[in-house]
This record gives sequence, C-alpha cells and structure tokens, in this order.
Amino acid sequence: MDERQAGREPLVKKHNTLTIYVEGGNRDSRAALIVCQRAFKIFLERAGLPPRSFSVEACASRDQAYDDFCFALASGENALLLVDSEELVPSNPQTSRPRPVWQHLNDRVGDRLSRPAGAADEQAHLMVPTMEAWFLADRARLAAYYRGPYSREAFNENALPKRANVEAVSKSEIEAALANATRPNQTKGPYHKGRHSFEILETLDPKIVAPASYHLRRLLCHLKQVLQTAATMGWLDCAEFAPVA
Repeated sequence: MDERQAGREPLVKKHNTLTIYVEGGNRDSRAALIVCQRAFKIFLERAGLPPRSFSVEACASRDQAYDDFCFALASGENALLLVDSEELVPSNPQTSRPRPVWQHLNDRVGDRLSRPAGAADEQAHLMVPTMEAWFLADRARLAAYYRGPYSREAFNENALPKRANVEAVSKSEIEAALANATRPNQTKGPYHKGRHSFEILETLDPKIVAPASYHLRRLLCHLKQVLQTAATMGWLDCAEFAPVA
C-alpha cells in the first residue's frame, strides 16, 4: 500500500457494485463533487449501464483519484480508475493500439502513477487528452447547450476542430477551441470548466462520442463485459479489444 494511504480506516467493501474513481470536481465543495458524480453517472447510464450496477466517486485531482483507487483496491473493492491523460497517447507500432494506460500514467512526467499490486490492465482508463475532448465529438449537443432552448444564443461552431478522432487533438487546442467557440455567448459566457463542464457532459450521447474516442470505447467495452450488459449495450462493437494473437 502506498504510504499516502497509511493510517486510513478500511473501506466497506461494495460486494455487487463496481466503483469508478474519477478525476473531477472540487475537493473543497461537496456540492461540486456531487455534480461531477451525477454527470458521469448519467452519461454512462445513457450508454446502457444499469443504474444500480455501478457507482461513481468524484475525487477532484488525479492524484487523489489514484490514491482513493489504490486504497479501495487494497480493501477488496471492485474499482476502476478514470483520469485525464493530459497528453496525447502514442500508439505502439507493433499493435497499432495506444500504449497501455498504466505505462502512460507511470512514464508521464508529473504523474509517475505506478500500477499498484493486484491491479489489472483494465482497471485503469483515460480521457484523452481530457474529458473536454468528448465535447468535440458530440458537437450538436455542445452547440445546443450554449445556444439555449430557442437557439438564440451565440456559439461559433466553426472554431471547433473537425478531426474525426478527438484523441488526436491536444489539450491546448481543445481549450483554445472551446474558448473561441463560446466567447460571443452573452448568457453563459465563455466556457468555464467548473460551471459548464459537467452540465455539458450530462447532455452528451455516448453512441456519438464513442466512435471518435478509442479510450472511451475501451472503458465502455470493459464495463459491458464485467457488468454483463450485452442486452443494453448491443450498439457497441468490442471486437477491436479482443486479445492480440
């Protein structure tokens, strides 16, 4: 166990519920953490996950999400880690797949989040490069959020990158694009991560976002398998994640 978890009381094991420890929210505001948790829950339920089959814990920072995940894992909880990659994730030339998540987290300067003992490959997941990349995939709902119910508010959709693979857009480019697209809006104002991000996430359609995001597909395919949701997630083809021969 990492020394940062020393002295903490054991968690109560959640026998039949998978818990996703996610980067997001504000540690100093319980209300902000609840908003983050609710948004991810709604988004994942819209993908076809049964509401009572999983829970989301908003942990604010990536370091705190990692610490909470490690502590939950050591306590026997069925847990997943979900954090931003912060940077683009290069592909392995031998497999043409992005390099393993734990390798990215361990090697990235500023993270050094090593794979804890007992953690499987599939227990770590990324939003590449950040959650906001998903917004670019579902442009219609992003635009609708800013234009309002009567489509009267300003939103410059032409400022958004038009790449089919949102994981190929850098964090700085995403931030600049959202700022430029929303700058003319007089009601909500320019994009604000705290005020707008999770309200937008609640509106997104995973069926539209997943084709543009390898790592979201990876997360959803893992959840589809472990939660046995083939009946409600038949739309998602997971053949690309079959073991490489």
